[in-house]
Amino acid sequence: YARVCMGVRATVTLYAVDEGRAEAAAARAFARIGELDDAMSDYRAGSEVMRLCGRAGEAVGVSEDLFKVLTEAARVSEASGGAFDVTMGPAVALWRRARRTGGLPEAREIDGARPLVDWRLVELSKEERTVRLRREGMRLDLGGIAKGYAAERAVEVLRGEGLSRCMVALAGDMYVGDPPPGKEGWLIAIETERSGRRMGAVMLKNAAVSTSGDTEQFVEVGGVRSSHIIDPRTLLGVTTRRCAAVVSRHGAWADALATAVSVLGAEKSREMIGRFAGTGAVVEEGAAEAGGRPVRTVIDPGGVVGSWWR
Repeated sequence: YARVCMGVRATVTLYAVDEGRAEAAAARAFARIGELDDAMSDYRAGSEVMRLCGRAGEAVGVSEDLFKVLTEAARVSEASGGAFDVTMGPAVALWRRARRTGGLPEAREIDGARPLVDWRLVELSKEERTVRLRREGMRLDLGGIAKGYAAERAVEVLRGEGLSRCMVALAGDMYVGDPPPGKEGWLIAIETERSGRRMGAVMLKNAAVSTSGDTEQFVEVGGVRSSHIIDPRTLLGVTTRRCAAVVSRHGAWADALATAVSVLGAEKSREMIGRFAGTGAVVEEGAAEAGGRPVRTVIDPGGVVGSWWR
């Protein structure tokens, strides 16, 4: 089953004893994704996260889902030294315009956004389940973590319907449940180039895989290609050709860490990946043009990639 959710093509694949039960379960999974989109979209002025941004300076009570996502985001931000940061909203807005117009943001615009971008400006109170944004004008962008979280929550819905042999995919973020009948797992191909060249494949069960890179969205000005992935430390688009595939037991981790690896590169990501149990990554770096081959690095501290990669 397929729909557009969270701005991307979302698919639900499952095994059921009859079509009616399958359709009803898929509808509930899509409804769960829609609920999370209503909470976390920065494109919708009335979403929960945008209402939170409109109350900067206050301690605002939030839903359990939004609090969980912001908690996991803070964990990845700390582990990555700020290479992943959900306060990137003001900078993201500049780069979205750059993709539309083909012109890079001006230095004064980057400087204007800089004081608003710092994951440490998000204060979380676990006891009260509140969030406080410390500076007016802050804007959260959960695009690097929400889809991975939503895919896992949708699989939870399907499990609750008794349909555990399932897979939910939101573009490059996927979560799978139990394997198809008679199979070891779900075989998922990882493509790194718009030409369709494959990076490899993973055989997964009850786990997530997320991919990130500049193969689909970028802006090129003066011969310099800048990714849609922005380095929060510089507020500039990443210029190194890089693709990362992260496998993890948690969808939010896979999604956010794939973005962080795309910013940091393979070597600087080793320690970070090691701080998340059941997680590994495969990274390809360098231009794959004119017959050249990118450099591949496997980061596999827990042995998960070795058991899943095909």
